[in-house]
Order: sequence, then structure tokens, then C-alpha cells
Amino acid sequence: MTSRLISRRLAIAVGIAALWAAPPLPGQERPHRLVLLGTGGGPAVKASRAQPANAVVVNGAVYVVDAGDGVARQMALAGLPVVDLRAVFITHHHSDHNADYGTLLLRAWASGLRRPVATYGPPPLEHITRSYLEYVDWDVRLRVADEGRPVLGELIQAHDIAGDGVVYRDENVVVTAAEVPHGAAAPSYAYRIDTARGSVVFSGDTTMSDALVELAAGADVLVHEVVSVEGARVIGERLDPGNEALVRHIIEAHTPPGDVGRVAARAGVARLVLTHFVPSGLPEFDRPELWLEAVRPHFAGEIIVGRDLLEIAF
Repeated sequence: MTSRLISRRLAIAVGIAALWAAPPLPGQERPHRLVLLGTGGGPAVKASRAQPANAVVVNGAVYVVDAGDGVARQMALAGLPVVDLRAVFITHHHSDHNADYGTLLLRAWASGLRRPVATYGPPPLEHITRSYLEYVDWDVRLRVADEGRPVLGELIQAHDIAGDGVVYRDENVVVTAAEVPHGAAAPSYAYRIDTARGSVVFSGDTTMSDALVELAAGADVLVHEVVSVEGARVIGERLDPGNEALVRHIIEAHTPPGDVGRVAARAGVARLVLTHFVPSGLPEFDRPELWLEAVRPHFAGEIIVGRDLLEIAF
């Protein structure tokens, strides 16, 4: 076992122990939930699936991982009040993962948010946050003056992630990041969210990764992206015939079903949730049995083919 892995697991263990030791709060018996807000991979608009976004709900607090287009609307459809937003974690800066990062914060503020929200992601998240606040400055200043709202910029606590390790903790969760390979989109991060009752790991976009296996070791749930190689070639022919660079990126920067199953098996996770489907929006590939058949030979545990607004208790 590497010293990095030992240090990471020690930090997680200490954080979980602190969560267990904390006194129960009013309403703390509400179940912990994972909500798949958006499960469609890629930057193009799709009617069948929203762009990548997830929510972990612990004791009523909402922690969002990735913020694709329409994430605030998806939260409303899932019955998750945006004012309960506690923290946001961006895996990387491809637009299907961060397009509505700023808009989510703005919508939460416009809906009555008055407590700080911490945000984390690879650089330049802090710069992106400042730029977005400049973009909405006119509207924010007007509403502060006319409606007595707090200043939005004073509620957002943005952080660039500098490397692997614990990036966030509060009374509900400990969040650990690990860098994973995603082609030229570096750095990209996977996240593990540990609570007193269980753990959820989000792969982000990645190829098969030893770092992810280490991060996900023994987790209750692994939420992993998946790509069909055949489907990637179909996408290339339909979007931009002859563009081999597009097809190569889709295939080489993501994880095919067999490797997803191998990662889950090596990590020893209890449940594997497939998401960020590439392709999505193509009926011939939007068949759950196809994904299950491709993953099952490599992972014996529970496999869930994700869909938008699916809730999973843990």
C-alpha cells in the first residue's frame, strides 16, 4: 500500500470518526440520499437526459457534484430546495460539467439562500467564480438595493483544489479528492463523500484509473461514467463525419463498460451506478440491458443503470 493511500485513508478515517462522535441534531434521522440529477454525457443538448450533475443529501443539507446545464431546475424537479445547498464540487471544466455552476449559485441566492456555500474544483474555479460574479453584478446590486438580499459574492467561498486529499468537511460529510486521467482536461478529479452511514464516490470523467480504485476502496456506492466505443463512432459519423479527433477523444478519455466493471470489482464497492452515458440521446444505445450486459461479466455486485432524478438511499 502506498504512503499516499495510507495518508488518504487515515484522513478519511479520522473524519468519519468525528462524524460518528458528533451529537445527533434535530431531524438527523432523515435518510441519506444520492440523487442523479443529470446522466447524459457530452456538451450537446439532449431531450432524453440532462447534463451531468449529482446531489448527496445528508441531514437535509445538499452537496452537489458537477453542475451541467439546468442543474437548478433538476433540483426543483427532484424536490431538493436550492436554499439547502451547502457545497458544490466540480470534477473538471468541460462545459457539460460546469455550464451552470454559476447559475446554480445565482438561482439559490434568488430563491432565498442566506448561508455561505463552499465550492471546490480544479483551477481556475476561483477565477471562474469571480468572472461570473462580474457577469451578474448589475442584477445582484439591484436586488440587494431593492429587495434587501445579502451580497451574493459574500456567500460564495470558492477554492481551487491543489492536489489529492481531504478538501472539505463539516458536521455531515468528509469529502476527499483524487486526480484522475481525462485526456487533455487536466487536472480532473474524482470525489469521495463519506458520511456517518456510508460513502459515495464519483468518478468524474476518466479512463480506467488506479487512483480511482484507491479512492473508492470499500465504498458503498461508486457512480461511474461509461462510454460505448461503438456508440462513440456513431456519434462521430452523425455530428462531424470524418473527424477522427472527436472520436478518438470520446474513446480514449472515457471508460468503456468492461473497465468500469473492473474498477468496481478491484475497489470492492457494494453498488455500481452507471452515469454520464456516451452516447446518450440515441435510442439504439439508450437500452439499460445493453449496459448491464457489458458490465456484468466484470463485476458481481449490484449494478444500477442511472437515469435522471433517480434516488438511491445509502
